[in-house]
Amino acid sequence: MTVSGILPRPPFDPELGPMLEVIGQMVPPTLTAEMLPALRGGTLPGLPTPAEILESAQLQSRDVTIAGYEGAEIVVSVIEARGRTGTGPGIFHTHGGGMIMGDRFTAVEAFAEWIHRYNAVVVTVEYRLAPEFPDPYPVEDCYAGLVWTAENAEQLGIEHERLLIAGGSAGGGLAAGVALLARDRRGPHLIGQMLMYPMLDDRDATVSTHQIDGVGVWDRGSNLLGWNALLGERRGTDDVSIYAAPARATDLSNLPPAFIDCGSAEVFRDEDVAYASAIWAAGGQAELHVWPGAFHAFEGFAPQAALSHDAVEARDRWIRRILG
Repeated sequence: MTVSGILPRPPFDPELGPMLEVIGQMVPPTLTAEMLPALRGGTLPGLPTPAEILESAQLQSRDVTIAGYEGAEIVVSVIEARGRTGTGPGIFHTHGGGMIMGDRFTAVEAFAEWIHRYNAVVVTVEYRLAPEFPDPYPVEDCYAGLVWTAENAEQLGIEHERLLIAGGSAGGGLAAGVALLARDRRGPHLIGQMLMYPMLDDRDATVSTHQIDGVGVWDRGSNLLGWNALLGERRGTDDVSIYAAPARATDLSNLPPAFIDCGSAEVFRDEDVAYASAIWAAGGQAELHVWPGAFHAFEGFAPQAALSHDAVEARDRWIRRILG
């Protein structure tokens, strides 16, 4: 199917829509390469720092330098409850940011309740960013982090049989790519993959990517910026790996159970729905939620909204079933 032009889009949720004016004052719908230095410059004004987030959540973090892709040094942070004892599940986190920004602490506050409730350990990886480090650096750095986590599970207090991967946006795409790598390389066993509004398809061919153009959060222009940074001239060609763009995978069998969510009014809607459908077609297990009227990363930008509460609760229920 060929799609072109800006198409009518689903309406934004009445509670979420007004938030876009506020968000637009901090981050415009369409990002450009010229904005990257400022966007990578640190925490937005008025938002808590990673240290403040960890402090308020009663969490502690330590950094470990490990070998990433081609043996280069990268950092992972091990996050757990203060004074933690015993063992529990492990959550390997791949952060969002369109492959071009963000760091290992981006959105880690979303895991705080699970860390405390399940005595879990989060390992979050500082993968190298495009365009300075294009594909395969990001996904291979993430895979190296997962392998390190599995190999050091005992020392980390992680139960080997209870390791899952989680990521949002670009981090969701990376989590899906890492799950495919783990399957194909007979790597670490994962009990689940939480893909929150994942970035999966470089081809810019869906209806939803043309509906969300110049509006919302992370629109079509931003998405093309991220994919072009990651893949360069390969974007949209046949020379793109399934690990970089998991939507290109034709075999989604033998993967861990997936949780996939997205908004009805975001670029990633159609590719996320298609990915869940492809998992089902391959005989796999996936839980899919499309939140009506939600823009990209809505629950992070507007955590007080009723729809945001519903989305967080759905993730909580899935985690509870996966971790028992």
